[in-house]
Amino acid sequence: MTDSVIVRGTVTAGQSVQVAPVISRGEGGGTPVVTKVALKAGNSVTAGTVLMEVSGRPVFALKGKLPVYRDLKPGAKGEDVRQVQRALAQLGHGSGGDAAGRFGEGTKKALNSFYASIGYEPVPALADEGAGLKDAQDAVTASERALQDARDAAAESPRATGSAGSDGSEEAGAGSPKDGRRSVERAQEDLAEARAGLSKAQAAQGPMLPAGEVVFLEDFPARVDSVPVRVGSPVDGPAMTLSAGALVVRGVLQEHQKGMVRAGQKAQILSEISGTTAQAKVLSVSDTIQQPERPAGDGENEAPVGEAGYVMLVRPLKALPVALAGQDVRLTIEAGATDGEALVVPVTAVSAGEDGRTTVTVARGKEQHRVEVRPGTTGDGYVEVVPLTGGELKEGDNVITGVNPGVSEKTGQGRTEDKGGAAK
Repeated sequence: MTDSVIVRGTVTAGQSVQVAPVISRGEGGGTPVVTKVALKAGNSVTAGTVLMEVSGRPVFALKGKLPVYRDLKPGAKGEDVRQVQRALAQLGHGSGGDAAGRFGEGTKKALNSFYASIGYEPVPALADEGAGLKDAQDAVTASERALQDARDAAAESPRATGSAGSDGSEEAGAGSPKDGRRSVERAQEDLAEARAGLSKAQAAQGPMLPAGEVVFLEDFPARVDSVPVRVGSPVDGPAMTLSAGALVVRGVLQEHQKGMVRAGQKAQILSEISGTTAQAKVLSVSDTIQQPERPAGDGENEAPVGEAGYVMLVRPLKALPVALAGQDVRLTIEAGATDGEALVVPVTAVSAGEDGRTTVTVARGKEQHRVEVRPGTTGDGYVEVVPLTGGELKEGDNVITGVNPGVSEKTGQGRTEDKGGAAK
């Protein structure tokens, strides 16, 4: 026998994401607008799918749990870089020898490859059109030439002729070996500095991943719930709502039900619309009561939305059909169960006497006698009982379920089987 709690629930996704692209204004400074809508409500979304286009730039979905919070440029480090590397690798664009979490040359190639696969050019990390890199390359070239000139001058310095001093000795001229060596050393230092600058400029060059062009979802396939925009719409707020992750059922428990339900209990999901049933388990029950939400606006007379109570999440043991998303379903939670078969009687057959004993009154023919019992699980109007005096209560016995208040209890004849009942 089981004791069940039955409530209504709504099938929902484990993750709901509102896509609100933040795209930088174009050269003219105009407001970003939607230039392409690739999906509509009900469509399935896979990793790497382009969701829409804003001002000519793509907005796509990748797999990950960490929400995007910054533009990722070459040289960046962090868990968000690691997430992008994993997501691109799952799509076949590996980051080569880059360390996990470091945006290096391998990650640049992976990002370039991904953008090419969806038909777009990536945004360059630097907006100088390569001017900084060219300046760094020119500096290296100039330093290399200066070093060569210094070496040539140093090679000729031993043949330089010194001038006679007042004591008849020979003084070193401007082209002495010592001066030549100093010039070479300085030219080498300048070249090393120029090459370091070039390496830095090369590292900063390459593609970036703008925060406004990517949406991270926990699992795929995801679903498009709504698309409130169309081509030409200005981007101001959510432009698409997506659901991702396995479908779960959200229900609300009342105060008297909360104590009967806990995480891990068995449950059954039933869709009266399709007839679909699914076995499930209670995932969680909130500790705080949720109040209904009042609609936006100043209408005090408008009814609150939602039901007050404790939010309960139920997870199916097997994936629910996508068609159930958003449906209202019935949840039956097994709050208690006997260990196998049990001897049960109607709840109204059990009474507690002044002596503190819990008893059931058995009627055999014209005779009645009380049997002390230990009650157990209740459900559907019955209660499990265990006789404390062996053999005095068995399956099929008639039990008294009511008292006739019109007959004096002193005679012992006040008990009747007005509702009737039997142990079973």
